[in-house]
Amino acid sequence: MRAREKGCTQGDSAAIAEFSERSGRRIEKGEHQPQKGQQRDWRTRLDPLSEVWNKELEPMLKREPRLEPTTLYEYLQDHYPGQYQSVLRTLQRRVQEWKVLHGAPKEVMFEIRHIPGEMGISDFTELKKVTISISGKPFEHLLYHYRLAYSGWEYVEVIQGGESFIGLSQGLQNALKACGGVPKLHRTDSLSAAYRNKAGKRNRPLTQFYNELCDHYQMRPTRNNTGIAHENGSIESPHGHFKRRLTQSLYLRGNFDFESVSAYQTFIEQVVSGLNARNTQKFDEEKTHLQPLPKYRFADYEELTVRVSSHSSIQVRSILYSVPSRLIGQQVNIRLYHDRLVGYLGKLQVFQLDRMRVPQSSKKGRARCINYRHIIEGLRRKPRAFLYCTWQRDILPNDLWRDLWQKLGERFEPDSAAKLMVEALYIAATQDKESAVETYVLNQLHAGTLTLAALQRHFQLLADASALPPLNVQQHPLPPYDELLKTPDPTSNSNSESLRQPQPAPQAAPSISHAQPLAIHRATGYFRTMVLRSVLACFVRIGVPTTLSGTSPARPLRSAAPPRKKFYDL
Repeated sequence: MRAREKGCTQGDSAAIAEFSERSGRRIEKGEHQPQKGQQRDWRTRLDPLSEVWNKELEPMLKREPRLEPTTLYEYLQDHYPGQYQSVLRTLQRRVQEWKVLHGAPKEVMFEIRHIPGEMGISDFTELKKVTISISGKPFEHLLYHYRLAYSGWEYVEVIQGGESFIGLSQGLQNALKACGGVPKLHRTDSLSAAYRNKAGKRNRPLTQFYNELCDHYQMRPTRNNTGIAHENGSIESPHGHFKRRLTQSLYLRGNFDFESVSAYQTFIEQVVSGLNARNTQKFDEEKTHLQPLPKYRFADYEELTVRVSSHSSIQVRSILYSVPSRLIGQQVNIRLYHDRLVGYLGKLQVFQLDRMRVPQSSKKGRARCINYRHIIEGLRRKPRAFLYCTWQRDILPNDLWRDLWQKLGERFEPDSAAKLMVEALYIAATQDKESAVETYVLNQLHAGTLTLAALQRHFQLLADASALPPLNVQQHPLPPYDELLKTPDPTSNSNSESLRQPQPAPQAAPSISHAQPLAIHRATGYFRTMVLRSVLACFVRIGVPTTLSGTSPARPLRSAAPPRKKFYDL
């Protein structure tokens, strides 16, 4: 065509294009594609399914449109072995065309218009692609996810213990506080923590606690139909976006272990803040339409009342917890959160414990959570009780201490090993040196120099005699004490220093002539006697006859009154 535009003849132009002059005239007239734009109504090869499609396969699809091409292909292989080996792709195209023309209508997803401040959505999700650990131990948890439907503002919190009302209440209230307002509707799926999912007209759909929670924040509770997750699409789809973002951040971090749950929560908040940064403008618009927060929070805990046993322990949800021994015999109120227990005596908080949960793989359903700091004072008074205590393994803080106890048992007698272990635990508890005490005991054990006194001296429970300052004690002279015991001579008129003569008693009891000296004091160069005057001798006598020989004055006979009465009359 370019050669013809330049003025070349038809033959020259065809020669340049390397086709015949006749084809060139046909192209120039537009007759070189006579079938262009027309639908082909003939086949280029034989239909491999012509014998079975109309007779067997199509009637099967009409009867059950949910049949898949692979199922029909397997049917042909079973009934016509070796005849239809390479028709799978042809069968897939044929079934797809039939369902487009004759199949059932599919479900339509409608675009929803959200109103600012109208709806907030809550749901729980699980992080499955990675395994989070806290201090090296696998951490079983769920993620509570809250999202405002209009702006897409999100909040995520770590929840322990499953989809409970306590977890829902705490996560929702923290989310409402973080966004600074309350929507008019709160939407969830059919959570057992919020709804009674049992059939029957007598059962109210909402649980009492969830109903009171929504009334407290003036929200109307709603839920999607059971089993239809896409009705909560405003939260289900963001689940995947957030978890993918969180997983990538963990990959970038290069480590899935965290020091504590709070550190893990802080990491999640950093990821969520990056997602919320994209919706800042719409969130600022929606904040003006949210309801104000109430003055007080709703109770996000469960209240229990327990009595502390003589073992210094309490039983909560099939878990045995140790508490400070000062509370033995007291009745305490427990506030049970999803991750902790807080104990109150009246209105005074007396302890706080981390809540323990039995792993789902455990069939027993019971466990113990013992803190040796709670009972170490009583155990130090009875160190041998450690040998036979049913809590022995739970009292030891970790596996390093359990290995240490095994080595002590191999090296020492049971009683000595128990005293050493209890004393080490006491020092670790009172001085907060758990790791240092374990290291010291292990080193001394390897060196063969471990003793109870050395352990106490090292951690300053015993004073070192060499480190004490010397004491200068001056012995007082003894003659002044001799002077105190001397009886002054009444005939002596000497003015030398002497003790003042004792004043006579107001009522002096008569002396007994036959009484013998009760004590003899040795003075310098001669003997002196000191007689203790007897005041009650005439009233209290044991095994003495009523009449005494000697010159003692006559006494009146005893009356019939018992001696006890006379003694008190005196």
